[in-house]
Amino acid sequence: MAKGFVHVYTGNGKGKTTAAIGLVVRAAGRGMRCFVGQFLKSIPYGEVAMLKERCSDLVTVELFGRPGHVSGPDPKDVQAAESGLARVREALAFGRYRVVVMDEVNVAMFYGLLTWDEVRSAVESRADGVEVVLTGRYAPQEAIEFADLVTEMGEIKHYYKTSGVTSRDGIER
Repeated sequence: MAKGFVHVYTGNGKGKTTAAIGLVVRAAGRGMRCFVGQFLKSIPYGEVAMLKERCSDLVTVELFGRPGHVSGPDPKDVQAAESGLARVREALAFGRYRVVVMDEVNVAMFYGLLTWDEVRSAVESRADGVEVVLTGRYAPQEAIEFADLVTEMGEIKHYYKTSGVTSRDGIER
């Protein structure tokens, strides 16, 4: 891959992180090293456990969140996001990783934990050939315009609302 593209997976539907992890699995299946930085997440969902336990030779996963729900720019959440972005910036440099996922970074920007300028600067600093994926609801218009590929996941129907089912191990977490 001579050129690495920038993907944005956004929207209110289910599947943004799942799509990004699917891309990581595909790339790792071709021997490419991948980095997944999960902003706002502090517990290892099923995909994190699988990647860490079975793909650690090719995939690095790091969580940059604190326990609890983020609803605004709490200084501790800002610090966690900024530390995470610094770590992602390292992962983007030197071409060690061919795919870098910034999971939930759009939400981190929405809540004011990071700015688009900070995220854009990190993405622009990447080594040649590094593919970057930004996920999460509320992607800023600037990110959409900047990206090479944008996918919006739209919710049409969800059992959370129709059946009152909450998240389930192996399906949503």
